[in-house]
Amino acid sequence: MATSFGSRDNVNAPRRKTAPGKAETALLEPFEGLAIGDVFVPVTTDDCSAALDEIRTAGAVGFDTESKPVFRKGVSRPGPDLVQFATSHRAFIFQLQRTECRPFVSEILLADDILKVGFDLRSDRCALHKFLGIEVKSVLDLCAVFRKRGYRNTTGVRAAVGMVLHRSFNKSKHVTTSDWSKLQLSSNQLVYAANDAYAALMVWEALGRPPIGKK
Repeated sequence: MATSFGSRDNVNAPRRKTAPGKAETALLEPFEGLAIGDVFVPVTTDDCSAALDEIRTAGAVGFDTESKPVFRKGVSRPGPDLVQFATSHRAFIFQLQRTECRPFVSEILLADDILKVGFDLRSDRCALHKFLGIEVKSVLDLCAVFRKRGYRNTTGVRAAVGMVLHRSFNKSKHVTTSDWSKLQLSSNQLVYAANDAYAALMVWEALGRPPIGKK
């Protein structure tokens, strides 16, 4: 039986749209994301250069960051540990601890001809500004797209995948709170990070590829 999502309105209240909850999206078929064989972690400058060329050729990529969680009050990480970009068939996981990767990440983030698409990117952009000293350009936050379409609260990747792609996007809390600062990341970590970016790109494409500043 198909699951449908829509507004949950009182008949006397103004019309508004509400994103589906976790329990609702859990009823859907699983999202088929990228597998470990589709994930590339650049290590050398040649790796980074090749990744940059492929990302620039794509023109638009899913975008996200990951940071090692800090559980002590008042203590914050100096910046993201990973920056991930995804094309329609591959994800690139840049580890910012590798200093040779940083100029390439900055070039991608500053490129006007590479659209970076993601969800709830304000904190990611602030962290990257502190860590790399740059302002990310040509970026589309899909939360803003959903707000313009009548969804009042923040629409995250799980809800968006459910509404737009009709799939369940599960995020493991164990992986979410894992140590992203390790140079040797597990397959689960790499696949998780890759699909955070990949799912954003798939939602954007399913929405008709809305440009920056438009619905």
